[in-house]
Amino acid sequence: MSEKIEIPLSKTKIVLLVFGALAFVIGGVFLSLNPETFTTSRIKNETVILIIGIVSVVFFGLCLLFAIRKLFDKKMGLIIDENGITDNSNATSVGLIEWQDITGIETLQIASTKMLMILTDKPDKYIDRAKGSLSKRAMKTNYKMYGSPLSLVSTSLKIKFKDLEALIHNELYKRK
Repeated sequence: MSEKIEIPLSKTKIVLLVFGALAFVIGGVFLSLNPETFTTSRIKNETVILIIGIVSVVFFGLCLLFAIRKLFDKKMGLIIDENGITDNSNATSVGLIEWQDITGIETLQIASTKMLMILTDKPDKYIDRAKGSLSKRAMKTNYKMYGSPLSLVSTSLKIKFKDLEALIHNELYKRK
């Protein structure tokens, strides 16, 4: 039997996510309440500013709720063992991703965020395990855009991305 690797959630990173999301929610509220104040030479339409504000409040409000929930989560963020990778680190986490379902791993960067796309030959199995309709929609979008509904980020984990990347590649190599 191989060793179990546990990576906890980083409460420090999650607190930073809470403050970041809160700042964007507050900014969105200001944009929504006073769109005329924020018109610029590039964006003159107050309706566009109002929509940006509302979208900001909704999106970052959901991020804020997720981050607060994770702040009090006692589960490990990521567990790697003989069964596979058990993910509890992000909003689209589906629990155990079995080694036998993993066909590869790709590194992807969106803006400044790097992520590992866990490629699988059974995407529907994992999309169906999504915890809610928003998560399911996000996973379907990931699948269409990036080829997999499964992704790992180090944003809420006590590990640097490059170390997470090396660890996952190494563990997959051992099992294939």
